[in-house]
Formats: sequence, C-alpha cells, structure tokens
Amino acid sequence: METQLQELRRLAAHAENRRTETGIPRVAMVQGRVPEHELAAVYEPMVNLILTGSKTMTVGDRTLRYDPATYFVMSVDLPATGAVHPSKTGEPYLAVSLTLAPAVVTSLLADLPEHACDDAAASAAFEVAPVTTELLDAWVRMLRLVGRPTEIAALAQAYEREILFRVLQGPQGWMVRDLAIPGTALSRVGVAIHWIRENFTKPLRVEDLASLSALSPSAFHRQFKAVTSHSPLQYQKRVRLLHARSLLVAGKGNATSVAFDVGYESATQFSREYARLFGLPPAKDATRLAVRAGSGKHSRGSRTR
Repeated sequence: METQLQELRRLAAHAENRRTETGIPRVAMVQGRVPEHELAAVYEPMVNLILTGSKTMTVGDRTLRYDPATYFVMSVDLPATGAVHPSKTGEPYLAVSLTLAPAVVTSLLADLPEHACDDAAASAAFEVAPVTTELLDAWVRMLRLVGRPTEIAALAQAYEREILFRVLQGPQGWMVRDLAIPGTALSRVGVAIHWIRENFTKPLRVEDLASLSALSPSAFHRQFKAVTSHSPLQYQKRVRLLHARSLLVAGKGNATSVAFDVGYESATQFSREYARLFGLPPAKDATRLAVRAGSGKHSRGSRTR
C-alpha cells in the first residue's frame, strides 16, 4: 500500500490550501491547513481518502478520525465540523475526494447482481472503513488522469465506477447502495434533507417532511436522527448557522441582517445560538476568522515546499 500512497501523494502534490479542482468530474483535492470556517460546513455525499496526515469529522455527537489506513464515506448532505492534522513527521495534510452522484451509482448498480434489500433500522450515513489495495489502485488510475487531460473524457467514468465498486464491496458499501435505491431509510431521509437544504430559511413542520418522505412522523423523526445524528429542527438550525457564518466571513451583512437572511425571527436568538455553536458572538467570530485567514495567507506565501 505504501507504494500506491507514495504515487498518489506525488500526483496530488500541487493541491492548495482549499478545495482544488482536478479537471476530473467530481474529483478534488486539498493540502495543508484549511481555513476553519471551510471545515465547518454542509458536506456533500463523498468518498474522502487521506494521503498524508489525518482528519477528524464531527457530525452531531459523533466524532470520527481517519488517516491513510482508512477512508471516509458520507452518503447524504450533512452539517459537520472538521479538523485536519499533519503527519507525525510533519508533512502537511493531503487528501482527495470523490463527490457521490446518485445517477452514477444507479448506473453501476444496474450492471451488478441484484442485492437483497432489507428493512433494517436506519443507520448513520457517515462512517470510516479500512482502505484496501484494490481501492488505492483505482485511485491511482484516476489521479494519473490529472497529467493526461486528453484522456479524462474517455477513462474517468470507468475509474469512477471502479472506485465506487470497491467502496460497495467494503463494510460501508450499503451507504452508497442505499443512496440510489428508492424506498430505503437513507433515500427517504435524503428526500427530506434535500427539502431542508433548498428551503432552510422557511418554517419547518416535521409532519410535512414525514409526509414527503412517506413515513409516519414518529418513524421519520427516528430515522432522520439515526441517519444524520440530528433531529430535523437541529439539522435546519445547523444549516442556517453555517450559512450565516459564510455570509459574515464574506462581509455580506451584519449579525442582525444575516440573522433575518437565514430565517431567524429574532436576532438575539440567532446570536445566542451562533455563540453556542462557534464559541463567539457572530461579529467577533467573523473578525477572528478574517484575522486568521490573513495570517494564513501570509504564512503560506513565505512557505516553501
């Protein structure tokens, strides 16, 4: 595995301290220290592979840590906070990710033997699994395309399917499978998540979301909490606060105007809940992040690799 990881590190070495597009559909990479407010976000469904260092992801009351011996799977949009760490010998954090596209998964499943579906209880839609040589091989072939852009159109889809196939074979493969199969607990909750993401500024009624998901209110609430580690209202609140933070950091309003922009009816309640989540009132937090971003740019400008 170390030989494969070394090649992957070389192929991803030009990644920046932010999401770096590769030119390959749905494949991105990142290196070094990532701004704190970018690590606290609503993450899209993905397969995330660490090449150097490690990362922690906290969703609700669960925190997972993973490194080059493992990979991370998330199969629905989830509000989460992350932290990246260099390796024990000091090399900067380096990772690649593949955003999951339900249409691609559906196409792949159509070419595989039917898998018996059961009505097992809903489980969390994010987990860590041990990496395999077969999965790393597929990633090597994918990242080689970064240096061969004329081959991307012909080969990237095949390598994406191979990566997904290897994930499907792993212990968390059910997450990827259930993402694309109608009627599973995960896909039903996914319908509600999509509505909240598109309408997070609007009032939320659990009964309406349950009906949209074709579940009773009690079953919906239970399955939503199992999949996301949040209640529906907690999920909406976290999405609102994360969006508010991005607006504040970008200078697109003050605490009061942003509070109303993201759906709060009380600026006081917004400030209280914001401080509870991020540790500081909105204005102070935005100022702190701006100062850190400025010092980070300075240090990156003077750093050699």
